[in-house]
Amino acid sequence: MYAFRKPFTAGTYEGQELLGMGLKSVLVISQLAGYMISKFVGIKVVSEMRRHRRAIAIVGLILTAELALVGFAYAPIVLKAPLLFLNGFPLGMVFGLVLSYLEGRKQTEALSAALCASFIIASGVVKSVGRWIIQDWGVSEFQMPMLVGLIFLLPLLVSVWLLQSTPPPDPTDRQHRNDRNAMTRQDRRRFWLEYWPGLSLLVFVYVALTVIRTVRDDFAVEIWRDLGVGDTPSIFARSEMVVAMVVTMFNAFAVWIRHNMAAVRIVTIVMCGAFSVVAASALMQSGGLISPFVFMVACGVGMYVPYVAFHTTVFERLVAASRHPANVVFLMYVADAVGYLGYALVLSIRMTLPSPDSVMPSFRMLLLVASFISIAALCLSLRYFRTVIEVDDAAADVGRSLMASNSDAVETVEAGRGNV
Repeated sequence: MYAFRKPFTAGTYEGQELLGMGLKSVLVISQLAGYMISKFVGIKVVSEMRRHRRAIAIVGLILTAELALVGFAYAPIVLKAPLLFLNGFPLGMVFGLVLSYLEGRKQTEALSAALCASFIIASGVVKSVGRWIIQDWGVSEFQMPMLVGLIFLLPLLVSVWLLQSTPPPDPTDRQHRNDRNAMTRQDRRRFWLEYWPGLSLLVFVYVALTVIRTVRDDFAVEIWRDLGVGDTPSIFARSEMVVAMVVTMFNAFAVWIRHNMAAVRIVTIVMCGAFSVVAASALMQSGGLISPFVFMVACGVGMYVPYVAFHTTVFERLVAASRHPANVVFLMYVADAVGYLGYALVLSIRMTLPSPDSVMPSFRMLLLVASFISIAALCLSLRYFRTVIEVDDAAADVGRSLMASNSDAVETVEAGRGNV
């Protein structure tokens, strides 16, 4: 999916303007608007979609996005921003459809961590491929995104086929992680109203994460340039490969934690530590204490550990612990929709200010502010959920243990009768 969404950010579009603003900023905002609106639509569409419709939906959405990139390659400048809006809208629902195949399993954390690692790596890889195509093929920055999408189209189709072949959660998965069915409007409303204080705090953290992660992602070329690193295509893939390996290791471990609220507690502590790494990396880079590569890897790890934890553990375990009809996709799309809305507002405010010569001062400030407020919000949300959910979750675990014990006792008695 990233091969159809992110390649255009590998271009700089220097010296080109649209509507009195830098062309790249206009393109980023345009695609972001389509992607953000798609997230709001996905709260209903994706959370309600049945399994048998997911594969054809993914393929249809991807092909629509690629057609928009074909138009982006050849349309006049004034139409390029609307075409990226049309590219972003279908792509906004793809990730939720993929995540639907993985949630509700005892191995969900490991599977989702691998999925998130793939999009961390993919972001860097498609930028490297994009810069390589521009430099070695002599292709324009406008045609490059279309070609990157075509290169990755066949692997995507194979991946969709493999996803559709994945068996659904088995009875043991459903016992430990709750049934994950399509949600009705009443289900969504009931779940949100039941836990809205804690969920609102988590969404607030997710908004902060979305802002700093997307700035780092969309303006990676400019950030590396400001750090003094030349036009080296491989730098994007190398840095994100390191980030992905560390983030996957930290998030996949939660699969071994059986108790749902214990997993939430431990992961929240890890997330707070990760935000501390983000703040420290920003301060150390400002003082010239670390190299550009170490800075980008450190802040990348620090922001992606909590970002991926939302996908792998936080919402997954809260749904499992609540025992209410719900699915992770609903919560992820609420968070994503508000998160991208927050990023759009930040980007719009930035566009009204004089264009700075460097993006690094603003980026460092964003890292520091997001880190401190997120740590506070995470602590408050953990306190809330420990009060509201933890007792019920522990009682449910006791109930499941008693049921298992009773089942074993019945089997023992029946076996004894058979021997007699």
